[in-house]
Amino acid sequence: MKTLKKLFLVLVLLFAGVAANAQYDIDQFFARGRQMLIDGKYSMAIENFNILARLDSTLYDAYFFRGIAKYNLGDFIGAEKDFNTTLRLNPIYTPAYHYRAITLSRTGKYDKALEDLAEAVDLRPSYTGLYFSRGVTYFLSQQFDKAVKDFNRFIKAEPREADAYLNRGACYLYLGDTTKALTDYNKAIRINTFDPEGYVRRSRIYAMQEKFDDALSDLDKAIELDTTNTFAFFNRALIRHDKHQIKGALEDLDKVLEHEPGNALTLYNRAIIRAQIGDYNNALDDYDRVIAVNPNNVLAYFNRAGVFMDMGRYRDAMDDYSKAINLYPDFAKAYMNRSYAKNQLGQFNSARKDAEIAQAKIREYQQRTGDSLGRAAFADTTKKYDKLLALDADFAKQDFDNELLQHRDVDIRLKPLFKFNVTEPDKVRMALERRYENDEVEKFVASMELPVELNSSKEGVALNTTMYESRIAKALSELRERQMAKEKTDTVELAHLYFAQAIIDGEDNRYNAALAHYDAAIKNEPYQTFYYINRGALQAEMIDFISSMENNVQILTLDNTGAARARVKEKNAMSYDYTPAIHDMTKASKLMPDLPFTYYNLGNLYCLSSDLPEAINQYTKALEIYPALKEAYFNRGLVLIFLKDKEKGCIDLSKAGELGVEDAYSVIKKYCVEEEQ
Repeated sequence: MKTLKKLFLVLVLLFAGVAANAQYDIDQFFARGRQMLIDGKYSMAIENFNILARLDSTLYDAYFFRGIAKYNLGDFIGAEKDFNTTLRLNPIYTPAYHYRAITLSRTGKYDKALEDLAEAVDLRPSYTGLYFSRGVTYFLSQQFDKAVKDFNRFIKAEPREADAYLNRGACYLYLGDTTKALTDYNKAIRINTFDPEGYVRRSRIYAMQEKFDDALSDLDKAIELDTTNTFAFFNRALIRHDKHQIKGALEDLDKVLEHEPGNALTLYNRAIIRAQIGDYNNALDDYDRVIAVNPNNVLAYFNRAGVFMDMGRYRDAMDDYSKAINLYPDFAKAYMNRSYAKNQLGQFNSARKDAEIAQAKIREYQQRTGDSLGRAAFADTTKKYDKLLALDADFAKQDFDNELLQHRDVDIRLKPLFKFNVTEPDKVRMALERRYENDEVEKFVASMELPVELNSSKEGVALNTTMYESRIAKALSELRERQMAKEKTDTVELAHLYFAQAIIDGEDNRYNAALAHYDAAIKNEPYQTFYYINRGALQAEMIDFISSMENNVQILTLDNTGAARARVKEKNAMSYDYTPAIHDMTKASKLMPDLPFTYYNLGNLYCLSSDLPEAINQYTKALEIYPALKEAYFNRGLVLIFLKDKEKGCIDLSKAGELGVEDAYSVIKKYCVEEEQ
């Protein structure tokens, strides 16, 4: 639900010419990356442009197109950084100014965006798309007169672009000229009769003019064109309620919540309607969800208290009135209602004090009814607070702010621990693939009895290990027989076999057997780093398995409550001890201090142990050794957001996405992007 849903964003693929000295391979990567942009395969496009940037760090086109891909994935921090690089390499590249301005406007940096657009206009005054984008930026910064002038320029050059009329109409509406706004909306609808947005916009003007039948007709048409248009359902619910079509209003709000289950404003309105028709239990459920989203919502507590009063639950009502008063001490009507609730509970002295406070607030209110801020309205005892709220109401702007309109309480798991896992035999590596290389790791892998790889994948490869297990079991049996016969045996070979068997056991969740075999491997070769890594990872996995059986999954959970926050979510009170796993990883880090994955693993383990500062330290150590460790950027980003360092956390997530962690972009969209209304 946004006032401005559409941003005129056209891929300027024809602008960028590849450098004259480009080789054939570079041309191919450019062509492939640009085609992926056109196809909407943004993560794959980033991979191609990453390769181009590594082949030639002066190719400004590569950074520009990568910035576009990041923008479309919602990574505005990463996009701005790439556009900065583009302009550093080519200071007169107009599209980079244009797109950086669009990106800056999405992050609320309107002054800087306007500076970039001015620079772009100076470079290419005939490029009309710049006026559209600048009009949008002026609109977002509430400079409506200037926005109208830019949309006028654009419309003069592009008179058949419906979005321009929609946006200019929105400017006129904010300037109070409903006649011109209606004219523009009519024009947009004539140009594009199949776009629901024009009908939704026009319906709002009809509603303002109390032409409810016309408004309903427009909203019906919008929903006919787009059955998932939640804005249309939401507005139709308001009008249906005003026309006393209660059943239809509730059905429309239900439709919104089908698509947006955490939409606080919709829940609030549905709670009011349910309370009005006596559906108290469901009304309470909705108010509970609203308060879970925004615990500082004064009216949600006040109206929920009213439901408790109607149900005769006076103590619950008193508690909610108290919460409303704590949030806004001048709320006279809350004092009056709490006084009544206390009387019902026999708390007569306290009730009398509340009534006296209420009267004092009322007198104070009467003396300052001309308060331009309108804050005295909470002391107006004649005012009713059970009116449905429109999306653009003052209350919606203040108490259901941008982030809260789409509340999401999302379980986001840390990227898993690194360990040796079964892999495909003779796995082919792509050229130019960013991969950590270490001679000791390669030598160890080559010595194993089954194909393994050091990675962070929890999902084992679908590989039939029966043949390997049979061969390993036979070799183990022979070596153990030789040991029992006091014959000389190769303890390193024996340790490798135990290690291989432990990996297979772990793949099949035979944790106790796996742990026993890791113990045996370490006993035979106590200074082998990799045994400690896998044993430590196994001990953590055992905890995860036990906790999942007990419905107490250890995860990092981010929730939006005004600003992006996070918490460790434990469904029960039980906690788990990761000390043995930490001990093994620490031992591994001492045996092989230049291996980044041990520090990464320690970061995860400290995070799960709720020692978040130390987790950040360990992730940072890993990245100092191996700056391309994408999982470390992702996990450190989550922890930083948990610690309310949103800016640094989002930068880390952007880097993780650039390096290939696709999950990073969904997290960025939820917690790093300021949504428009």
